[in-house]
Amino acid sequence: MRESTKADLLAAWRQRRRNLAHGWYKYSRNPLSVLGLVILVLVLFVAIFAPYIAPYPGHAKAYTNFRDASQAPSAQHFFGTDRIGRDIFSRTLFGYRFSLMIGAVVLGLGVAPGVILGLIAGYRRGTWVEVVIMRVTDVFLAVPPLVLALAITAMLTPNLINQMMAIALVWWPWYSRLVFSLASSLRNEYFVKEAELTGASQFHILFREILPNCFAPIMTKMTLDMGLVILIESTLSFVGLGVQPPKPALGTMVAEGAKRLPAEWWSTIFPALAIVIVILAFNLIGDGLRDVFAVEDV
Repeated sequence: MRESTKADLLAAWRQRRRNLAHGWYKYSRNPLSVLGLVILVLVLFVAIFAPYIAPYPGHAKAYTNFRDASQAPSAQHFFGTDRIGRDIFSRTLFGYRFSLMIGAVVLGLGVAPGVILGLIAGYRRGTWVEVVIMRVTDVFLAVPPLVLALAITAMLTPNLINQMMAIALVWWPWYSRLVFSLASSLRNEYFVKEAELTGASQFHILFREILPNCFAPIMTKMTLDMGLVILIESTLSFVGLGVQPPKPALGTMVAEGAKRLPAEWWSTIFPALAIVIVILAFNLIGDGLRDVFAVEDV
């Protein structure tokens, strides 16, 4: 029995490795998706090691030096300096930290309840449970996420925690709707009916039978949504409802630089380009994953 178990585990591990190798082969055939992965790796690297890479790490905190204020890009300040003399390049590297952290936390908080509610509603389709869950979901989906996030953050104290909570609160309905559609079609598949006939619990059916077959579209949507969450986070910071100064949020940097356009264009152009680059990276990766999973499903 023990030898048989070891052989099964080894065979499963080899099959998983072959699947990963095949998936990477399919993914690597899309040059733009590979480019997006390279960009994301670089962004993650500079965000993690920003205190060691940034030429002026102290400028990411409360710092003022009016002698170096409003300097154009140069060898000493790659992205120039802002109106109080802070190095924009250093602050941009630290700004990536907040953007990536907010994106990860929002999806971590928003995906789980949306997936669970979607599974329950899809499996219990036609019952009062499905009606209640999906009508609440429809109420949230009726309001654009940016408008709802603005309304929530405007009622709270503008800070990092409230910003993440507000965006997470408006994000779960999208996953509830997605998983509801998937679970509604999977509930009639033979493997689900077989599990029901063998007396499997509802928990087992939902999380061991249906959920694994929803991973591909969920992962693809999460990758694409990461860029959208960062965009909404930057928008909230732009209007003063996100991370507060002197913390270097990219949206806040764009807003501060926009007040001095066009004379000091570098104060807003470089932080805006940083936002565009990270959003583009996640979109390219999401497109690659969508292609891979579509091929695998076929």
